[in-house]
Amino acid sequence: MSLLSRMTRNLTLAIPVTMLLGLAYGLVAPSDWLRTLIVPLTLLMVYPMMVNLKLSKLFEGGDIKAQLLAQGINFAIIPFIAFGLGRLWFPEQPYLALGLLLAALLPTSGMTIAWTGFAKGNLAAAVKMTVAGLILGSLATPFYVQWLMGTAVTVDLVAVFLQIVLVVFLPMLVGQLTQAYLIHRHGQQGYQRDWAPKFPPLSTLGVLGIVFVAIALKGSALVAEPAMLLDILVPLLVLYSVNFMLSTLVARRLLPRGDAIALVYGTVMRNLSIALALAMNAFGEAGADAALLVAVAYIIQVQSAAWYVKFSERFFGPSEA
Repeated sequence: MSLLSRMTRNLTLAIPVTMLLGLAYGLVAPSDWLRTLIVPLTLLMVYPMMVNLKLSKLFEGGDIKAQLLAQGINFAIIPFIAFGLGRLWFPEQPYLALGLLLAALLPTSGMTIAWTGFAKGNLAAAVKMTVAGLILGSLATPFYVQWLMGTAVTVDLVAVFLQIVLVVFLPMLVGQLTQAYLIHRHGQQGYQRDWAPKFPPLSTLGVLGIVFVAIALKGSALVAEPAMLLDILVPLLVLYSVNFMLSTLVARRLLPRGDAIALVYGTVMRNLSIALALAMNAFGEAGADAALLVAVAYIIQVQSAAWYVKFSERFFGPSEA
């Protein structure tokens, strides 16, 4: 658990190392059997994050302007920027374009809350953005994918919905039941102190497992086309840069400091775990291309979030606390 906690804090190192290990395995050993691990690793990745999800926060009042702005950016702007970038950059590789769209369609994660806290933003607003973004993104993703990518990739709408139920709503239900049981048995303080910190490292183990499998399955293709990773980096860097600039501009002009920081992290941090799970589970073998792009996005997302904390006072002024 201590090792997993350190890996959770150092994803920018853990994910590239896992990618290299997956590449090496894919080159020297049979990798097709790894597909049998995708569903259990997906549940290991998603279920722990759902245990600590505070659904009740969604119904608390306040910061309504920040919430509406966040979901407007998340669902009316960013998916279309990602779609345009995908069409422009990957005209002959629709499943890489799909990976870019999936990352853009699933906003917010535990990282939203963590980085908002590091930058001394409004944590309550960040929690609400996380819950709302997860639910809205999960419901909207099948329709967006069908609408925007249906002519370029094979989209079985029913199958995608079933995967959403499997990788989002079923773990959410079981996670909330787990949270209620632990709070009932150990009390709120005991749960927060002794149990809540145990779940994120388990989710990290699932993330690293899925990244390993995704890269192992693409090992031969990556060696045949080593420039593929660099090709993937460019549209991701553009997407995150545009997202940070747009969200910062809107936040500075329209919101007080705490809500502004929550808005930035609530619109730039993507739920890459869910995107990775959908790519690997809902689109067959071709989904490995989409999963590869999402795996690379982890590196950019964590690093850019850390750097943004350093500049938050310059953008929004010093914390009042």
